[in-house]
This record gives sequence, structure tokens and C-alpha cells, in this order.
Amino acid sequence: MSQSYDRGLIEDFGRWTEFSAGMWAWVFHKFTGWVLIGYLFTHIAVLSTATVGAGTYTQTIQALESLLVVRILEVGLLAVAVFHILNGVRLLFVDLGVGLESQDKSFYASLVLTGAIVVASVPTFLAGVF
Repeated sequence: MSQSYDRGLIEDFGRWTEFSAGMWAWVFHKFTGWVLIGYLFTHIAVLSTATVGAGTYTQTIQALESLLVVRILEVGLLAVAVFHILNGVRLLFVDLGVGLESQDKSFYASLVLTGAIVVASVPTFLAGVF
């Protein structure tokens, strides 16, 4: 016989306040993983223009790189990739039993380090746009 639990309504956004750092780490890790998978398919679609001809590929890349929104999305992609990598390394250490007592601190450290890397890279990504 199975039990049923009242988990509340999906629309009950007040439940988000109950999330601990570990739950937010899980949510962000899953979200960034899905974003990276979406980027992979987009990347493959752009690379497929290379089969049409070298000129078409070059024109596609130059047209995309000239758009400010694409440059901003690249900064976002960097943020997603860096966080996913840092959180993955953090999870690896946790799985190995290292830092079990400081998981929250290591999650916050990965957020801060991601932010620092992204802020430091913004001039590189937006060079030549303005």
C-alpha cells in the first residue's frame, strides 16, 4: 500500500524560502546543466553552417558576434559554465568525504568565485562593442 503526502500547491512559492544552501546548489546545478545542454545543440547548429561553405560559416559567426545581445549571452554562458564546473568540483570533494561539514560555505564560495570570474571577464567579452 502506498502513502500519499500533501506536498502543497505548485503555485505555493512560499516554499522556496524553506530551501537550504544545499537545495539551492542542487537547483542551480541542474539548471546550469540544462542550459549547457541547450547551448550544445545551438553550438552544433551554428557549426553545421560550416558544411555549406567556409564563407557562410564566417559570415554567420561575424554576424552573431556583432550583436550586443550575443555578447551578453556569452557572458551568461561563461557564468553558467564556471558555476557548473566549480559546483561539480565541490560535489566531487563532498562525495570523497572532504569538506562535509562546510558544504554551505563551499557553495557560497563557488557563487562568489563565479561572480568574480564573470565580472573580471566582462571587458573581454564586450571589447569592440562600444
